[in-house]
Amino acid sequence: MATKTILLLGFLGLVFSLALADHSPLQDFCVRDATSSVLVNGFACKDAKLVEAKDFHFSGLHLTGNTSNAVGSRVTPVTVAQFPGLNTLGISMVRIDIAPWGINPPHTHPRASEILTVLEGTVEVGFITSNPDNRLIVKVLQPGDVFTFPVGLVHFQRNVGNCNAVAIAGLSSQNPGTVTVANAVFGSKPDISSDVLGQAFQVEKNVIEQLQANF
Repeated sequence: MATKTILLLGFLGLVFSLALADHSPLQDFCVRDATSSVLVNGFACKDAKLVEAKDFHFSGLHLTGNTSNAVGSRVTPVTVAQFPGLNTLGISMVRIDIAPWGINPPHTHPRASEILTVLEGTVEVGFITSNPDNRLIVKVLQPGDVFTFPVGLVHFQRNVGNCNAVAIAGLSSQNPGTVTVANAVFGSKPDISSDVLGQAFQVEKNVIEQLQANF
């Protein structure tokens, strides 16, 4: 009896692990149906008979992003929100424009790893490992260099040159999500209590309130 129980548990464990591991598409494509009100984990599929070439095409990454803002950068996303044909494919990409000494601020992608290559300029990139080490891994990249950011880790890019920098990055999700650390912490709606943040950052409440006023 004990042997049968062990074998059954082993078999169920194998089935469960295989079920979790199989993320393969079950059809040729599932173009996002922007008109559907069906709520699913992702987006409902457009009727395959109505799919057109334009659903698999995006134009715009040749355009320079406007970096006239507080951080001196602009990210142009190509995710399922802009590109319906990416739905269920598990991929997306972005163009990153950074003015001289501008930054793409510390942020995370909760649902994707990222691989980045520099096209123009000199870009410092880095990510921070998880607790308790919080180790900074940093590298200065030149055109043609490639760097990767593991899923969920805080990372950033900074233009350390005197000309505009351009990078292209691929992400391992059609909807990777972005959480910009400063915006999330100091710009949440409603605000996180200044008592909580003051204790977390070990500063006075008025410092937190000044930071929150910027977001």
